[in-house]
Amino acid sequence: MKITEVKVILTCPGRNFVFVKIMTDQLGLYGVGEGTLNGSETIVAEAIRHISHLLIGRDPQQIEDLWHLVYRQGYWRGGPIFMAALAAIDFALWDIKGKQANLPVYQLLGGKARDGVMCYSHASGRDAVECEDSARRLMERGFRVVRCQVGPYGGEGVLGQREPVTPGTPAELIYEPTPYLLSVPKLFAHLRDKLGMEIELFHDAHEQLNPIEAARLAKELEPYRLFFLEDPLMPEHRESWPLVRAASSTPLAIGEIFTSRWDCLPLFMNRWIDFIRIKPLHVGGLTEARKIMILAEPFNVRSAFHGAADIGPVAQAASFTLQSVIPNFGVQEWTRFPDQTYEVVSGICRMENGFAYPNEAPGFGVDVDEEKAAQYPYQRAFMPLVRRADGSMHVY
Repeated sequence: MKITEVKVILTCPGRNFVFVKIMTDQLGLYGVGEGTLNGSETIVAEAIRHISHLLIGRDPQQIEDLWHLVYRQGYWRGGPIFMAALAAIDFALWDIKGKQANLPVYQLLGGKARDGVMCYSHASGRDAVECEDSARRLMERGFRVVRCQVGPYGGEGVLGQREPVTPGTPAELIYEPTPYLLSVPKLFAHLRDKLGMEIELFHDAHEQLNPIEAARLAKELEPYRLFFLEDPLMPEHRESWPLVRAASSTPLAIGEIFTSRWDCLPLFMNRWIDFIRIKPLHVGGLTEARKIMILAEPFNVRSAFHGAADIGPVAQAASFTLQSVIPNFGVQEWTRFPDQTYEVVSGICRMENGFAYPNEAPGFGVDVDEEKAAQYPYQRAFMPLVRRADGSMHVY
């Protein structure tokens, strides 16, 4: 079998996605992958087009060899752009492998370790009462784990916004940590008083704190038994994890912008975190994500894979596939895609009573309608910008 073409599909059915189709010389046999990277889709798409020239004529069955070929093809390795491009190729190769075997990919990884993948979703509101109501609605739908926050990331720390300097670019949020740090413990005091201690609740600090602020927040949230505190630090503050860890017994989670095992290893080996928030999409695909979770297992680190709507249906299916087979599973983020996405992509994984289920069709069971994708052209987008009240960029 040989690879004959690598198609790159850049589309915006409600939001931007990068999909690929790796075609083979076997009639009707192709694999579907995804390389979406929020705000950088066009760059990833061009990286895939560049790399594709190395793949034509090669055997798609040799996944491990092709993974290393793509990873090591340049002197400069890693980073979010190339790892997303590599993931797109890796997903498509696994999809081909499953279709060739006429089995869902999870069967090729040893079969299910659980019937469904427990998910969390997001409760929010303008104040603690609205957040409580939002959490109750999720609990009624069967969610056993709920992420809670007031307002946007930063909550009451968001003091307003500046209008864009250039048309088509995002507004700049104005953020200060003190009102945020004062408000979050009050939110969870209210939620535990109204919802009880049994429901699993947690919070996302979204990497907007410096180390001593993160330690203080973890300590003050300790009485409210969080499932975990998400992203209390930026990855660049790796040497400060011992400070946050020593401050409290609040479980800690990070990893949604990690791109390699080398980001994860020190946190595992030093037992600084409890949950790793990678997703196969941005660490080089299913091949590498599985290895990272094997590395995590002896250090009692569980998965809590990132799964916001900027991670598309193919990447979501790959996450559910891996989370269904690993022993050190924790939880999976769940968000529904925009309605237009369901017109373009078929076989999207189903959610039922707070649990998601990987597709039972061969491969990942997900396909992209190229004609319908073309009806939703790419829309330029950027990630949010954050400044402090004095006008300087927020750097923590």
